[in-house]
Amino acid sequence: MHLMPDHSPQRIVSLQPSATVILAAIGALERVVACTKYCVDVCPEVQNSGRIIVSDSWTAQAAQIIAASPDLVVAAVPYQEKAVTEILKSGSRFLGLAPRTLSDIYSDIASIAGIVGRSAQGERVIAEMREEIASVRAITNSRKRPRVFCEEWGKPLICSQPWVAELVEAAGGEFIGAPGLTTEFGVVANQNPDVLIAAWCGAGDRVPLEKVIRDRNWQATNAAKAGRVHCIRDEFLNTPAPTLIRGLHALASAIHPECFPQSEGLRTIRNTSEVCPT
Repeated sequence: MHLMPDHSPQRIVSLQPSATVILAAIGALERVVACTKYCVDVCPEVQNSGRIIVSDSWTAQAAQIIAASPDLVVAAVPYQEKAVTEILKSGSRFLGLAPRTLSDIYSDIASIAGIVGRSAQGERVIAEMREEIASVRAITNSRKRPRVFCEEWGKPLICSQPWVAELVEAAGGEFIGAPGLTTEFGVVANQNPDVLIAAWCGAGDRVPLEKVIRDRNWQATNAAKAGRVHCIRDEFLNTPAPTLIRGLHALASAIHPECFPQSEGLRTIRNTSEVCPT
């Protein structure tokens, strides 16, 4: 019996943590020969693994990519035009992703899995994500829905992406604001959210919550008065990959703590009296 040759990519350069996570989830991490320093945050297995560390989708450099001798480069938004030019200049086959919704993310997982010959594993990962989201939704469906403002950046103030809005809804909240767009401090104050969540890109879980409330004059919001101001680890909500399930559980814990235990990656404002004096 003759085995068919495997023409799928064997040497992959991942310029985005989401791609690295997806490849790990479908059992193809061994094909990643180079990735970014940010990939370690969501995929610890790549640390001290001998892989080449390269610049990300925003700052990609052709010379680094060429040095890794890849047969596939995977990148994702946000891009700079200059970075895309550098990727193309490397002469490598290039898969560029630009997800906005959960459906887009499922499609990206299926696409990567298909390209590397792991379609069945990709479908399994998608099914597991759907099932976990459905199980959380089933718990929260009949409960009161707090109004939730969730931000991915603080200055300018940017609402979290559409997939986060979908996860907030599954976790039993009502997402306020326009997903992925900028807004103003005063607009949010007038919307008077019951829960405030910050997940700033690149900040991990280090968003200075007390300072945010104080500097924006959000002390009178329902969220601040009730001490329902949270930080969720950036990579749990801003990485469009299976990592989002960890973000979902953090959201559920923040929105419905009576139903979900304190979750990994969730930090709550320490001292409400500092920002909401009585």
